[in-house]
Amino acid sequence: MNPDESVQKQSSWHIAREWTQTIIIALIIALPIRYFVAEPFIVSGASMDPTFASGQFLVVDRLSYRIGEPKRNDVIVFKYPNNPSIYYIKRIIGLPDDIISVIDGIITITNEENPDGFVLNQSYLASGHIAHDTFTIRLKPSEYFVMGDNRTQSSDSRVWGTLDRNLIVGRPFLRLLPITTISFWPGEYSNDH
Repeated sequence: MNPDESVQKQSSWHIAREWTQTIIIALIIALPIRYFVAEPFIVSGASMDPTFASGQFLVVDRLSYRIGEPKRNDVIVFKYPNNPSIYYIKRIIGLPDDIISVIDGIITITNEENPDGFVLNQSYLASGHIAHDTFTIRLKPSEYFVMGDNRTQSSDSRVWGTLDRNLIVGRPFLRLLPITTISFWPGEYSNDH
């Protein structure tokens, strides 16, 4: 055996071993981040128009709701209650223990802090995306009521019921694509309630 051939084989083995170690270390670092801190998500469908369009690439913050609670008007990503392998994106309308009364699309929230109720400001809705539903529902202690911003084309709590807290994954903290729409905390909407 040629001594140079031995060195070359040893060198190839050394390079392969270093690459393997690097990949393993990268996975050890990346996987916990992916499952506990941030997760990529691509919007599919028109249920959140005009806030989010189909094909937009989002990074979802998985950490905030591990240390805090979801708030009204937060846009969230969650596991679809009827098939947890599918992820949905919607806006929180009702919080645990709320009574939600909808008359011709106008939402009134009644709860312990607002025993007389208040009308939910929905100025984020485009005029063609307003539905004229009428119903009343009382949420249990771990239930949320979510709706898409395009009410006429959204499969949401009006269709499949309330959302349990344990199905909430997180909220979008970064919109990356398309580049013209890059933003932090996309969909964030502030309201007094």
